[in-house]
Amino acid sequence: MKQQAQFHISYWMLALLGFMIIQWFVSVQDPVSRIPYSEFEQYLREERIESLAVTDRQIEGTLKEPLPGGARRFVTTRIEPALAEQLARYPVRYAGRIESTLVRDLVAWTLPALMFVGLWLFLLRRMGSGGFGGGMMQIGKSRARIYVETDTRVTFADVAGVDEAKAELREIVDFLREPERYGRLGGRMPKGVLLVGPPGTGKTLLAKAVAGEARVPFFSISGSEFVELFVGVGAARVRDLFEQARTQAPAIIFIDELDALGRARGAGPLSGGHDEKEQTLNQLLAELDGFDTSSGLVLLAATNRPEILDAALLRAGRFDRQVLVDRPDKVGREQILDVHLKRARLAVDVDAQEIAALTPGFSGADLANLVNEATLLATRREADEVAMADFMAAIERIIAGLEKRNRLLNPREREVVAYHEMGHALVAMALPGCDPVHKISIIPRGMGALGYTLQRPIEDRFLMTREELEHKMAVLLGGRAAEWLVYGQLSTGAADDLAKVTDIARAMVTRYGMSDRLGHLALEREPHGYLGEGLPGIKAQHDYSESTACAIDEEVKGLVDHAFQLSLQLLEARRERLERCARQLLHDETLDAIALKQLCAGELGVGA
Repeated sequence: MKQQAQFHISYWMLALLGFMIIQWFVSVQDPVSRIPYSEFEQYLREERIESLAVTDRQIEGTLKEPLPGGARRFVTTRIEPALAEQLARYPVRYAGRIESTLVRDLVAWTLPALMFVGLWLFLLRRMGSGGFGGGMMQIGKSRARIYVETDTRVTFADVAGVDEAKAELREIVDFLREPERYGRLGGRMPKGVLLVGPPGTGKTLLAKAVAGEARVPFFSISGSEFVELFVGVGAARVRDLFEQARTQAPAIIFIDELDALGRARGAGPLSGGHDEKEQTLNQLLAELDGFDTSSGLVLLAATNRPEILDAALLRAGRFDRQVLVDRPDKVGREQILDVHLKRARLAVDVDAQEIAALTPGFSGADLANLVNEATLLATRREADEVAMADFMAAIERIIAGLEKRNRLLNPREREVVAYHEMGHALVAMALPGCDPVHKISIIPRGMGALGYTLQRPIEDRFLMTREELEHKMAVLLGGRAAEWLVYGQLSTGAADDLAKVTDIARAMVTRYGMSDRLGHLALEREPHGYLGEGLPGIKAQHDYSESTACAIDEEVKGLVDHAFQLSLQLLEARRERLERCARQLLHDETLDAIALKQLCAGELGVGA
């Protein structure tokens, strides 16, 4: 293209030079002399002029004999006859001059045109960059952000706690580095790899790490950026994205939040064959069928709602490999903490293993937020290092909420809360297999928590027996049982406990088959997905009769009543310990595991 432009420029230059040479040659062959008007009148009186050609401004003529310079043709500028008569009376040489209006004409004609062209170019630029009308001129262009390997700056060393997912994706990296190695036996790489898992587990970070390890361009775009107001725009952007990636192959295309683009067709009440999202999805399916993995193009996508994706998108030959990026276990949480703790100035008492044990269910994003909260707490108290106490306070702040020391409770309410929380702790300490109590507090936290009991799990659990579930319900009802035992009446403080207990009991009856009356039946399906059970306000469908529903309600009530009676019996047997511990909790407001153990053994008293 550059050579072609140079050819055109040289061609025009040669043509211009040839035209100038011809003009010069013509002027040499037929010279024309410009003479003053006074000389013209003199030649006219002397009858030396052979012929004349008169125009509005000039007079051109031919002399009978050539001038000393050899020119017979002449030209002179006309002036007014009256002025010429007046000037002829004096011995002066006079000539006319044509006033040049070139600059004025250029300004008058070109300035408005230039202003119009400039305004048009400005609008085109604004429209093309998205500042006017959402990028009207580039509306069908892909909005993917392109990163080269030096831009991502993320490798597998920066991703911790998801070793299984990293092992799956290392194969993608090896393929992008050595594509011929995987084709020597006739195999092919998966066209698409779908990363599924709860929010905050590092799916996007994993995709960037794949690009950083493979050292190839990384096209990153969100699924919602394909969908636009105008029909057909999403499909055009899909085509443009794949065309850009093909020109830079080997490369990685990463579509985040794929559920915004790949939702099952016809799933909604307003869905139809001409829906913009469906057209965009159809184009994506066509592109997945059309590209060859041997070219070094790999499609990665991430979603936390795999249950709503279209079945055609997940079939073999498209997204034919799914990689689960789940919440990390205790070892994984420790590895993630090691990555984030490198950036903080830590005290000698900080133990990543202990922090990992206190954070079951935390995702990678939660752990990163935990480290940040701990550093902010240490900064707030103007410490030089982040201590273990800062991490404990950060965990409590994330789990239970912000302390509300300004929320003043009357003495009666503080006493009820103290007995309630101590009821939880004593039942947990009395039943086997329960997580040990780590801390008790009656300081209000969050939106409505007037106190809390923090239990520290010994290890990550993936299976629970019926006995363990019953004990868990008993611990949850321990606070309510303590209120009933001490005051003979109940308060509203156990609302959250009752909701959790009811959910556990209902799951035992309907999903786990732990009811002797209903037997080994799964009456309700386990909710799928990582964002909840479904749309709010829509009840889950069930496949059982009304009589079975009544039986389920009776069984759930029986399990809850049994757990409450178990808690009540345990606290009645430990009534004196309940009174002593509640008084100490009222005095100290907060008790840790060591103080609680000493208090139960009678080694610690009020005011000690």
